[in-house]
Amino acid sequence: MLSFLQRTSHNLLVSRTLQAVTHSYYSTQMGKRVAVVLAGCGVYDGSEIHEASAVLVHLSRGGASVNMFAPNVEQMHVINHLAGKPSEEKRNVLVESARLARGNIQDLSNLSVKDHDAVIFPGGFGAAKNLCTWAVQGKDCSVNEQVKAVLQAFRAEDKPIGLCCISPVLAAKVFPGCEVTVGIENNDKYPDTTGTAAAINQLGCKHMSKSVGESHVDEKNKLVTTCAFMCNAPIHEIYDGIGTMVEGVLKMA
Repeated sequence: MLSFLQRTSHNLLVSRTLQAVTHSYYSTQMGKRVAVVLAGCGVYDGSEIHEASAVLVHLSRGGASVNMFAPNVEQMHVINHLAGKPSEEKRNVLVESARLARGNIQDLSNLSVKDHDAVIFPGGFGAAKNLCTWAVQGKDCSVNEQVKAVLQAFRAEDKPIGLCCISPVLAAKVFPGCEVTVGIENNDKYPDTTGTAAAINQLGCKHMSKSVGESHVDEKNKLVTTCAFMCNAPIHEIYDGIGTMVEGVLKMA
């Protein structure tokens, strides 16, 4: 009987210890408040839908609370994704982003750095068309003033910034000397990386070659970047690579 009681007491102690450790872990994770900035809805003229979804899933799994934002501006243009051609219609970035956010989204002008521990920018051509003009001007582009202000505000508060696919060019334009990745240079699996990397380097930044499953952490500037669909890879590899970026952001937050 005594042996049984001793074992019961020991098991109870172990159980309570595990509960305490688990509670401590999740209490620290649940406190992370992350802003996600969208650029429309659709790879060719907005945020890449799979990238945005992967960011949200990994943030959810990491226990973070999320608020979504987008600039209340007109898209550069609208692409018929079936035909792969521009159409004549006009669309608003905030309205289109609301499709991805299931309606739960705010004007980017309402984003307060004080209310968030980190910010993440999914990719897609919208990041290069609606958040800046990289798609048509390359390294000579301009960055939307609200987007620029958000990036600078998080940097000033020493809070991490996550970017994937083409969106790391935003950081390259706003933070001279920073380190980012958009994939592996001179590799057929990364057809758009070499030219983009060259432009990033010409801005005085440093491009870091990383595979689709990796992310790069610029400790000094608190930037976490990954290439996502800059690589011709199976979608699960894109998903996993974005997971490393989100994990890096949450660790730094």
